[in-house]
Amino acid sequence: MLKYTLASLILVTSTMAAFSQTAKEYTEQGKAMYEKREYMQAIINYNMAIDKDANYSQAYYMRGKVKQEFDDIHGAMKDFSTAIEKNKKFDEAYFARGIIKFELQDYYGAIADFTSSIEINPNHLDAYYKRGQAKHQLDAYQDAISDCTQIIELNPKSIDAYYLRGILRLEFGQLKEGCLDLSKAGELGDVKAYDLIREKCNQRVFSGEGGY
Repeated sequence: MLKYTLASLILVTSTMAAFSQTAKEYTEQGKAMYEKREYMQAIINYNMAIDKDANYSQAYYMRGKVKQEFDDIHGAMKDFSTAIEKNKKFDEAYFARGIIKFELQDYYGAIADFTSSIEINPNHLDAYYKRGQAKHQLDAYQDAISDCTQIIELNPKSIDAYYLRGILRLEFGQLKEGCLDLSKAGELGDVKAYDLIREKCNQRVFSGEGGY
């Protein structure tokens, strides 16, 4: 009888503790589960966070991240959009939604979301990079090159930015500049840059006596 009473007390106490948790606490628990790839438990915690506070944007955002893991692209997009509705300054939610739009080949929509992310966080290097990639898909070479240049100004050792800018410049007809960017990417550690250099850059690009 005592054992039964003790078990009941523990159950009631744990239930009361659960009800007393905040949306933030549920979301933090969900994050811990997410990091351990315990996705269903994470979803349960995010749902409880939303039940606790329907305006808690972080819970929608994290639930969207889990849905991405299950390739529920439209479900993830809906959660990221709701996160943005609840918090207009949520730069990571704009970025995450932009990634989905990019994957769906909605490049104009992706650019708009990456731009919103950058406007909120001007140091969001990944948003500049993905926006540059989206502009590349639309053949907006000069704008894409500008995004890569912005990354390099913020992080002069960005291998990816040099590599992408090199490709963009080659396709845009700026052979010398593109080859120099690829060389810089190789110098920083991108070995595949040298494959492109051998393929695209080993031709005579200078004029005049003496070579230059």
